[in-house]
Amino acid sequence: MYVAVKGGEAAILATHDLVAEARRGDPAVPEISVAQIREQQALACARVMNEGSLYDQDLAALALKQSQGDVIEAAFLMRAYRTTLPRFGSSEPLDTAAMAIRRRVSATYKDLPGGQVLGPTYDYTHRLFDFALMDEGGEAAPRKAPAPLDATMPRVPDILGAEGLMEAEEPPEGDPRPFDLTRDPVSFPADRDVRLQSMARGDEGFLLGLGYSVQRGFGGSHPFVGEVRVGEVAVEFVPEELGFAVDLGEVTLTECQMVNQFQGSKDVPPQFTRGYGLVFGHSERKAMSMSLVDRALKSRDFGEATNYPAQQDEFVLYHADNVEAAGFVEHLKLPHYVDFQGELELIRRIRREREERLAREQDTMPEAAE
Repeated sequence: MYVAVKGGEAAILATHDLVAEARRGDPAVPEISVAQIREQQALACARVMNEGSLYDQDLAALALKQSQGDVIEAAFLMRAYRTTLPRFGSSEPLDTAAMAIRRRVSATYKDLPGGQVLGPTYDYTHRLFDFALMDEGGEAAPRKAPAPLDATMPRVPDILGAEGLMEAEEPPEGDPRPFDLTRDPVSFPADRDVRLQSMARGDEGFLLGLGYSVQRGFGGSHPFVGEVRVGEVAVEFVPEELGFAVDLGEVTLTECQMVNQFQGSKDVPPQFTRGYGLVFGHSERKAMSMSLVDRALKSRDFGEATNYPAQQDEFVLYHADNVEAAGFVEHLKLPHYVDFQGELELIRRIRREREERLAREQDTMPEAAE
């Protein structure tokens, strides 16, 4: 039970001032701008956009500035703002095969059609501090013109699918409108569109832990990265008054298709199966984790045992949302005086009754000995 605290309003208003002071830090240090965060902390902005469920790089940067870099608090700000926005409709399905590639790698083919495109990645860095970054007045290195890329870069699962070696992905019968978990309550077992939505805005660390678990004994999965691609994709919308698609602009996306073995069944021949991840911005770790868990959650579809946490859709979906999780954990900081006093009195009474019982037992021990 929550109870009123005397002087609470004044104390809360004072904390607002203290937060603003702490956020600004030393006034002698130049204030960081939203544009600087957007351009130089793009990976953090991508995470905020994903977990905030809203694609807006400027707002993600503002949320990070306002929250002092607290990603979950920044995602909370994005979610709250998102609820105030009008909804005009749904965009057309995105065509990631037509992505303007910035990075594209595969762990399954060395020489794949279109080639490997390393792009910007920390995969081959030495994880040593670059102290030159502490020099604020240094000139930025001139950008090199990127090498021209192949016009066609087929997705690896499509290559395997052409040979009949990859599970086919077909829309549900009638191709119904995808479920919207922001408007309707989720029920279980959840369909794949619900699961993918939930994971796309789920906590990266939670999904990473679950993805790791299925690889090291709690899922028996030995996946291969069929492909990770990062780039820009056009977003199209069909206004009712026009009846044809209008290009609204581009969004940066990361797509991961994870390839897993499947031994087959009575009705299905041995083949490769896939796990899928699609997220905002340059977010490879999130997309890969999502694809690992997606495949784990498909275990029921393949008649596989569902013994582990990552295979239980109710466990994954109910606990992946870090905004809800943070709220439930952090609400413990609020006053619970009445609840605690009740438990305190209960413990005191139990201890008192225990001491009285022990005293009675000691009093009867001499009589028993005689």
